Amino acid sequence: MKKVKLPAVRPLTAGDFCELRRVAKRTRAAMPGFIKPQLATLKTKAPAGEDWIHEIKYDGYRIQLHIDGDTRKAFTRNGHDWIKRFSTIAGAFDLPYPAIIDGEVVVVHEGRTNFSELQAELAGGRQDRLQYYAFDLLWLDGQDLRKTSQLARKELLKELFETHCIEPPALYSEHAEGDGHELFKAAARLNFEGIVSKRVDAPYRSERTEAWWKVKTVHRDTFPVVGFVKDPSGVAALYLGKQDGKELRYIGKVGTGWSRTRSAEIRKALNTVVSPKTKLTRPIRKPKATWVEPLFFAEVEYRDITSEGLLRASSFRGLTRK
Repeated sequence: MKKVKLPAVRPLTAGDFCELRRVAKRTRAAMPGFIKPQLATLKTKAPAGEDWIHEIKYDGYRIQLHIDGDTRKAFTRNGHDWIKRFSTIAGAFDLPYPAIIDGEVVVVHEGRTNFSELQAELAGGRQDRLQYYAFDLLWLDGQDLRKTSQLARKELLKELFETHCIEPPALYSEHAEGDGHELFKAAARLNFEGIVSKRVDAPYRSERTEAWWKVKTVHRDTFPVVGFVKDPSGVAALYLGKQDGKELRYIGKVGTGWSRTRSAEIRKALNTVVSPKTKLTRPIRKPKATWVEPLFFAEVEYRDITSEGLLRASSFRGLTRK
């Protein structure tokens, strides 16, 4: 991707880093507790131009690390300290002064971050596969950096990694400059979750802001409807299958994306193909299911497919008959 020169903000040098430390020592303040995170606003298209940088959107847990000597804390986005779950990651930051770092804990599976694999690791009490992508620096050696520009904070974070030889499972989150839409298309090709675009001159604000944009990639496909769950006037959920050779296997359900009127129309259509038993090759137990002949196909948008082979974050878009 072509780099563009940013006229307003220059990268920090090692000399800047040392000067910041000297200033911090003269104006040293107590490190705060949990800082409410800045959140990105969902958009349909990424911005372009030299006012923005762009990062890969990670599919994991947002974690704010507080490093203060041997005292380590790992706050979730809701302010819960999960240091016991992420002690190995926190241990990667051997720093001689206090710091607050913002980032994402992930598990990389088949070349991309996978939330289902992350949940499985945490459920098993394991940390071996966990990685932490650090993308912001909020506090350093007595100085609050939240009013500092976005790009300056990132350059200082990169310098922190390089100066103190911080190694995996902690990693610095790289960014690209220029046309965010091109990066988004590349992210979609690689089956990543999307990108986050950030204004280079913006401070850190503990709210959802227009200074951070997120653009998500989605997948769309059609799946045979194998059953449904009734609600008083329509359907509460559709059970979906996937043809795999001669087998029709269960691939999950969808329960959003329709209006009350559309829900009633779906129910009316599926009532014409009700079956006394499931047509799945390997039956599954769904006590509330009304099974149907797989003659209707649901068009569905979804984020990805979990390690269990099920749709994640699915949304209904349409229904057609075979």
